[in-house]
Amino acid sequence: MPNALTIAGSDSGGGAGIQADLKTFAAMGVFGTSAITSVTAQNTVGIQGVYDLPPEFVGRQIDSVMEDINIDAAKTGMLSNAAIIEVVAAKVKAHAIRRMVVDPVMVAKGGASLLQSDAVKALIERLLPLALVVTPNVPEAEVLWGQRIAGLAEMRQAARWIHGLGPRYVVLKGGHLHGRAIDLVYDGSCFTELDAERIDTLHTHGTGCVFSAAITAELAKGSPVPEAIATAKRFITAAIRYGFALGKGFGPTDPIAAARSLTPS
Repeated sequence: MPNALTIAGSDSGGGAGIQADLKTFAAMGVFGTSAITSVTAQNTVGIQGVYDLPPEFVGRQIDSVMEDINIDAAKTGMLSNAAIIEVVAAKVKAHAIRRMVVDPVMVAKGGASLLQSDAVKALIERLLPLALVVTPNVPEAEVLWGQRIAGLAEMRQAARWIHGLGPRYVVLKGGHLHGRAIDLVYDGSCFTELDAERIDTLHTHGTGCVFSAAITAELAKGSPVPEAIATAKRFITAAIRYGFALGKGFGPTDPIAAARSLTPS
């Protein structure tokens, strides 16, 4: 069985972060391992507290996994401060992780900040150059690029700029814009638009985590990058379609139902 590693924060509500990543890996037939960066007190309404693990212990978790298990692909999620990013980048280099997906998590679904201001520079300088794939949404791309994005023209400009930071593939997710949910993929020479219907639902908690985890799972299985991204787009569209009400706020997407719906009968 292919193996994947997620380096991310824990969501006590179960809809995002490590929990969403591991569910997605399992749903896609990949064994999931994890290195937890932060523990959140979180539910569908918002985040009530964040406790960052000591950076050296984050690194120790990565070492423990990598020294024992053959990891085929890895991803990052919530990396809340510069010190954690520095350690993660160092471990990615030390263990020569090539199939690396960086999900530059900055803001939770309820609006709470998940990335400290000093961490953006470290993310840009240390981690993005190591990424095979980076998956910013529009607000995250605006932070990285430093300019507003109003439509596809600006998405193309931002994708080119982010690609210049080092990742080989940029997947700029367009779900925050109006109209159809178009994600833009840029490989340094060509743009590909991944178009999907916009599903009218509030229950989208964990969308970015599930999408990046699905890309990681497909890479772990040996899929070429464009194919992995296209499969993950279909997967997250289904996961959103089957998202459900839970608690009093934004319910989660459902990677388990998504896997069932995409399995040929």
